[in-house]
Amino acid sequence: MLDIDFKNKESLLQTFSTEQKCIAHLEALRWNGRVISPFDNTSVVYSCTTNTYKCKNSGKYFNVKTGTLLHNTKVDLQKWFVAIWIVSLQNKRINSVALSKELGITQKTAWYMIKRIQLYLNRKDDTFEKKNYATSVSNIVSKINISELEEKEKLPLLQWLQLLKK
Repeated sequence: MLDIDFKNKESLLQTFSTEQKCIAHLEALRWNGRVISPFDNTSVVYSCTTNTYKCKNSGKYFNVKTGTLLHNTKVDLQKWFVAIWIVSLQNKRINSVALSKELGITQKTAWYMIKRIQLYLNRKDDTFEKKNYATSVSNIVSKINISELEEKEKLPLLQWLQLLKK
């Protein structure tokens, strides 16, 4: 487990300087050297190219992001790591405009990332509740399948988030 107290965004980006380092860190947190299929825990898993795996029993392909808040994201993991660090570190909520400028992404993408992170952390934003974005929340929840994640799959990323809060 990585035990670094990140003082700023630059130290985080220096530690996770490449996408492959981010993937390796997530794999160590999630599987600790023994890859387990999210589709069938008892299945044999084959390693494929470009950080993907195949579940023998289901025949489905997956990667370290499958079934997590990072599932099906096109945003670089480095940006996700910074976003998670910023959202978990802030005493008050960061808005999507500020996060978009910080990461160099669109405001819409930043908003989506913030909401995914907050839902994963089971936090609620006051303005989010007041504006009653019920359909947006249901769309986000259905896309990231939070209710379907097993506790053992949630725990490693939550532990990692706790490390970033130090």
